[in-house]
Formats: sequence, C-alpha cells, structure tokens
Amino acid sequence: MTEVDEATRLTTQPAPVQQPRRGDPFGPLRLGWRQLTSMRTALLLLFLLALAAVPGGFLPQSKINPIRVSEYVRDHGALGRLMQRVGLFDVFTSVWFSAIYLLLFVSLVGCLVPRTRLHLRALRSRPPKVPKTLKRLPVSDGWTTERPVDAVLDDARGALRGWRVERRGSELSAEKGYLRETGNLVFHVSLVLLLIGVALNAFYGFKGTVLVTEGKGFSNTLAFYDNVQPGRRFNPASLVPFTVGLKSFHATYADDGKALTFDADIDWSRAGGATKPYDLQVNHPLVINGAKTYLIGHGYAPHIVFRDVDGTIIDDSPVPCLPQDAQFLSTCVIKEASTKGKQFGFRGVFTPTTVTDASRRVGSSFPGLRLPALTLVGFTGDLGVDGGTPQSVYSLDTTSMKAVDGGQAHALRPGQTWKLPGGGSLTYVDTRQWATFQVTQDPSRRVMLIAAIGIVGGLLLSLFVRRRRVWVRAGDSQDGPTTVEVGGLSRTDPERFASEFADLVSSMRGEQRA
Repeated sequence: MTEVDEATRLTTQPAPVQQPRRGDPFGPLRLGWRQLTSMRTALLLLFLLALAAVPGGFLPQSKINPIRVSEYVRDHGALGRLMQRVGLFDVFTSVWFSAIYLLLFVSLVGCLVPRTRLHLRALRSRPPKVPKTLKRLPVSDGWTTERPVDAVLDDARGALRGWRVERRGSELSAEKGYLRETGNLVFHVSLVLLLIGVALNAFYGFKGTVLVTEGKGFSNTLAFYDNVQPGRRFNPASLVPFTVGLKSFHATYADDGKALTFDADIDWSRAGGATKPYDLQVNHPLVINGAKTYLIGHGYAPHIVFRDVDGTIIDDSPVPCLPQDAQFLSTCVIKEASTKGKQFGFRGVFTPTTVTDASRRVGSSFPGLRLPALTLVGFTGDLGVDGGTPQSVYSLDTTSMKAVDGGQAHALRPGQTWKLPGGGSLTYVDTRQWATFQVTQDPSRRVMLIAAIGIVGGLLLSLFVRRRRVWVRAGDSQDGPTTVEVGGLSRTDPERFASEFADLVSSMRGEQRA
C-alpha cells in the first residue's frame, strides 16, 4: 500500500484477500474463511436467519400447539407430511435453522476479531503522514503569510483543538472521529451478544401459560400450566417457587366497545411467605426473583351446576369460553361423563351482551356484561373419554353421540335451568371471568439488556460521528513569505465536511491575521 493510500484510507476493514496461488493447498481454505468472515456474508446470513424464522410465525409449532400441528398435517395430506419432515413445524430447533444461526455466529466473530485488532492498532498509531499532493484531496486550500512556519503550525494546532494532532517537521497531521468505527464494532459485538442471549434463552429459558378463573389460582410448577415452552436444557427445579390467586378481573370499555383498561386483582406469595396483593396490568408484570408473570388474555366463564338424575350435584364449576371476536362472542364445551345415566356433551356460545338477528342467530353487540346468555346444543352418548386418547377440553367429538331435543339450541339466562332427558339438569348460575397468565424465566435478560444498549449506542455513534482527517503543510518560499497548504478528507457527508473545513481554514487564517 502506497503512502497516499495509507493516508486516505479511513477504515479498519481488512484488505481484500488475494486469490490463492497455484499449488498452495491451504489457499482455498483461507479464501473460504475470509469469504465467510466478511461483513457482506454476515449481513447475508442475518437476512437468511430472518427469512428462515418466517414459517415459525404463521405455521403451528409442535412445542406450542401439537394438536394444531396434527390437524394441519391431517388436513394437508402429503404436503403436510413433507412440511413436517423438513422441520417447518419445529422451525427454531430444525437443523437448517441451527446451521444458519451457527454460521452467522461464526461469521460475526470471525469478522469482528481482525477488525477489532486493526481498530485498536489504529487507535494507538500516529496520524498518517501528509500526502505529497494535497490539491488532489476532495477539499483543499492554500495561502501565503509573513508569519514564520512555527507560528503558522501553532495557529493551525489551535484551530484543530479537539483533534488528534501529530507534527512532523513543518507538517501537521490531524484526525477525528474514531468513535465512528468504535460504534460500528460495538454494534456488531452487541449483535453477537444478542445471539448469545437468544441461545441462552433457548437452552435454559422457560415460558408457561395458564388460564385461571376468578377465585382460583396456580403454583409455579409444570403441573399447573396449560402450555409450557421449556428450554432444551431447562431444569424444572430452577422454577421460582410462588403461588398466584386471581381474586377478580376488571375490564372497562368505551361506548363503541373499544377496550380501555384491564386489571387482574391477584394475591401472591413466595414459598412459605406471607400473601401480598398486587394489581396486575398489561405491560406491568409481577416480578418475583427474576420470574415475570404477565397478563396476556381474558374472557368469560359461565358458572354451571350439573345435577344427576337423582339430583346429586356432580359438577359445580365455571366453564371457560374462548372469545371469537372483538365483542367477546365466545365458544365453550361442557363434558359430563360422571353421571349415573347417560353421558352428556354440550357445545355452547356465550354472549355477554346478547342480540338476535332475523334468523334467530345469537350474537354480541358489546364486550361487557350487559345482557349475558349461554346458548347450548346438547349431545348424549359416548364421549370417548374412557378410550385413553387425549382430548382437548375445548372440542367435542360427537361421532358416537346423538343430539338432544333434535339438536335444538337452548338459550339460558343467569339462574335458568335446562331439564335434560332422563331426569338430569344443567343450571347457568352466574358469570365469572378468567384471565390468562404467562410466566417467563429468562436467564439471558441481562445479556439482552446489555446487547440492546450496545446496539442502540453503537448505531448512534456509527450514524452521527464522522471520520475525517486534515493535513497542514507550511514552508518558506523563495520570495520570503510562508506558503501554507491545507487538505482534508471525510469518509461520509462530504458537504458537511466541506463547511467544517472552510471554518477550520478561516480560523487558521483569522488567527494568523490577528
């Protein structure tokens, strides 16, 4: 590299690798390594990683909802089986996603190590020597003065206050803006930390969701969760011991049905500790020894009392209904297999503010409890609960059942009872609410916080700090006056640097005239 090239080079990017020499057995390996550890390859792999994560956002995943995966494969036949074989239902643990992830990690580390080394060397090195021809630089200027060389250079050094300045004889070399490259490196190092944090969470993190009706609660143990997403090396013994009870849930809505507030009034306690109240709100989780409990959903649970043929109460509990639209029209399933007579199953629609259209179809016009109703269609026969095959509590298989009352729907208001064939009855007592809680334990939260701060800080430095250099040469001319030459170079924003350069030259010349 020539002296001019070295002076005008404003980057610590490693020089391009040369093609391997003929007969060099390790040349192709070095070339491949340099290609893998280039910033261009790292950006390409980052794009591929984002692209590879897309299927995990719209396809059901086995760890989250295996029932939906089974239904998807069954409904799509050969295509579904092919998608399952290539890992589209286990995207984030698939071989191809892991390969992209590891290649990106290796590429970033291999790219950052030499750049960091070169940047540290540049920080310790002296500013480069003055190029022979300053007029060839993007901005330059020159003039003559009666002041001696030393005075001219002293004035120039004063104008360059805040710059790193080096004098070599009758020449000054000044540079500024190394924080730009520092920010660039901090950004990419933070990106590596982010990848490490994601890996830590994938191996040791935990996420569990549970639906709780008013008056009930749960403990932070695997048995209580409806759905769990543990890390591949998660140890259940690391779960923070605590319990949470839902006393009541409150939601407010505007006149147009738009949700305004959600509050879960809960009690919580550590193992063996005193019970404490807490107002759990959206984006205001309960934090206990690093474990966070979030409020992520809510709905209605009609309180049902089911009586057997002899009047014995065999079920007295709220039944959670799942919202289907913004007005909280919700669906639910009731299964009663413990009767002395026939087994019963019911498909229900709950409407908090009930309206009926011309075809006598029920709906809800408001999400709040203004006119609640539970509309049920009953079935009797074999529920299939004794066959050993797991069933969802939110679905009803009526293959071995027949409709009650010819499939006629029965609309119940709070306090009303449906007398069933054979002597049993079902009573809709009142309406309670349920809330869905999500408990997360993330061992990478500190790493992720540091990475986020580094990414933002590094990005700001790399965007707003400008790397530039200025050179000054002063020498005695044959006629006596001192000839001054000034040149400058900026890596980015040349228009702004031209204005800064003009101010520097004006300052130098103004100080000299003074």
